[in-house]
Amino acid sequence: MGMDETTEKEVARDWPKAILHLDMDAFYPSVEVLDRPELKHKPVIVGGSRERGVVSSASYEARKFGVHSAQPMAVAMRRCPRGIFLPVRMDRYKELSRQVFRIFHRFTSLVEPVSIDEAFLDVTRSTRLFGPAEHIAATIKRIVREETGLTVSAGLAPSKFVAKIASDLDKPDGLTVVSPDGVEAFLTPLPIEKMWGVGRQTQGRLEQLGIRTIGDLRHFPAGILEKKFGKPGIKIHRLALGIDERDVVPESEVKSIGHEETFSHDILEREVVRKQILSLAERVARRIRREGVCGRTVTLKVKYGDFVQVTRSVTLTGATSDGPTLFSAACELMEKTEVGLRPIRLLGVSVSQLSHTAGPEEQLSLFMGDKRCSKRKGLNSALDSLTERFGEDTIRPATLLTK
Repeated sequence: MGMDETTEKEVARDWPKAILHLDMDAFYPSVEVLDRPELKHKPVIVGGSRERGVVSSASYEARKFGVHSAQPMAVAMRRCPRGIFLPVRMDRYKELSRQVFRIFHRFTSLVEPVSIDEAFLDVTRSTRLFGPAEHIAATIKRIVREETGLTVSAGLAPSKFVAKIASDLDKPDGLTVVSPDGVEAFLTPLPIEKMWGVGRQTQGRLEQLGIRTIGDLRHFPAGILEKKFGKPGIKIHRLALGIDERDVVPESEVKSIGHEETFSHDILEREVVRKQILSLAERVARRIRREGVCGRTVTLKVKYGDFVQVTRSVTLTGATSDGPTLFSAACELMEKTEVGLRPIRLLGVSVSQLSHTAGPEEQLSLFMGDKRCSKRKGLNSALDSLTERFGEDTIRPATLLTK
């Protein structure tokens, strides 16, 4: 599989960067079919409860009926009444994900996970050992299929942005290659909805400006985009030009830790919401401490009864792993939402900007003295020990015991 010196130089010249985006095809349903072959070619839908849950992923057979991820399960059932609805088996999905990622790492150490079922790989230097980048992509696809029984779609391009778009154009089990001199021709005719990072709201605003394709965006004055959208306007304009200088950054550590809950009935009372946030904050804090990390950025996720979702975030002055501190920050963020005015379907609390060494700056409270900080750390350690031995519900804040 090696290459002679001439070929290596040609690859280096033609591909200043060779970036692969690999995306597992309908990952959750595919794993279910792998474990239960009788489900093959059937509309498999994986998600939460039928009454209040949402679709996590759907097989391509189910997608033909208009079923898609993040859709309420009730809607999915109406659109695909003969669908096979299955619960999420995250432990099994993680097991297969680890197996697939180990295959990725055989070809390069530059693997950047995006989620449990997709990643960017920089294979620029790998060409010296494994051959041309397109051959590497095809080989990875083949090995994944042979060793796991799953398929993966791939996009190969000189940048992460173009590779991401390319991997989505020929699903399932596709391979789309965009050479450096073919980027403009590849991007120009694509609809603006294919732009990575452009949501429905931004798409609507762009269409109001007459921008319906990436080519339209490419030729639109950058100054007007900046006035309309700020810095993101400049960013998407550069992407439309094919300019994306981001490197593939290997990331083996968790980027954020969080927990969310969908309620059996919408909740409206602010005090009930506060109690739910307290419960979430304590659970997240325990997970953070279990990982031996602290975090600085707290995010509150709120999904209203009509499925409109908002997130609010705040970055603390110091890293923390303390439940009450997370709860206090999340409650402040709650004031920036419509909690108490609109029914709430789902709440989530997460912490990012994680670090293993909190050091002296670890924040328990903005106004807590050193002695109280020390006592709080000791208390947290004791509570974690009890939880580890007797389970999550052994110790809970008293306010959570009242209905």
